[in-house]
Amino acid sequence: MYQFFVQPEQIQGKTIRITGSDVNHIKNVLRMKPGEEISVSNGVDGKEYRCGIESLGEDEILCTLRFIKEEGLELPSRIYLFQCLPKSDKMELVIQKAVELGAYAVIPVAAKRCVMKLDAKKEKNKLARWQQIAEAAAKQSKRRIIPEVTHVMSMKEAVSFASDMDVKLFPYELAEGMEQTRRLVDAVKAGQSIAVFIGPEGGFEDSEVEEARKAGFTPITLGKRILRTETAGFTVLAWLMYRLEDAEPEAAFPVEQSENGEGESAI
Repeated sequence: MYQFFVQPEQIQGKTIRITGSDVNHIKNVLRMKPGEEISVSNGVDGKEYRCGIESLGEDEILCTLRFIKEEGLELPSRIYLFQCLPKSDKMELVIQKAVELGAYAVIPVAAKRCVMKLDAKKEKNKLARWQQIAEAAAKQSKRRIIPEVTHVMSMKEAVSFASDMDVKLFPYELAEGMEQTRRLVDAVKAGQSIAVFIGPEGGFEDSEVEEARKAGFTPITLGKRILRTETAGFTVLAWLMYRLEDAEPEAAFPVEQSENGEGESAI
């Protein structure tokens, strides 16, 4: 089942309009025909709009809504990955895999030891590219939302942004043993907001570690081996996905069930 994202205003009653680059992809790459079924999400409400293709125009594809699938495919907690800028194009891989693993948003961070430096023009181009990668990964992994890649933040800005989050994890090579890490991960509950800070290739400076500690971040270890910056984030996200997948939300992000109890609403 192919999935596409549209803007909320492109869903009007039973009519769904697909525009932009997806028109060419559906018509000329996938060679789909009227009557075939596709999945559409608006990237906001977490629902899947299952619809059938009615007509294929030059600039627009018209679809008719068949039913809405409301059961949650998203993790029941919002995970924010704060990734310090890595060298070369590693950020593209980080974003792609973070989206696949369920991250709600990716926040690029310019720590003091980051090798990559972005001026305003480079940042604008990079952000456009990174957001495209996030959207493509969301489509591939059947996400119901497109995780946002925010503007690049300083360490101070990032710590402030995460200040009100429920869980704040800070992988650090000098953190205590794995037992504490297990306790912290096992204590994570559905419905919580979670910040994960990943340092650059050269690690965090002592002043940045202290800044994070004062803001309530808990240092955790990722094991006895030193992981690359792009591997560290995947490790934590995989742990959290294992902990949270199918967990029942206690406070936030409730999923509305349909009358038949199967998470679908008939149209």
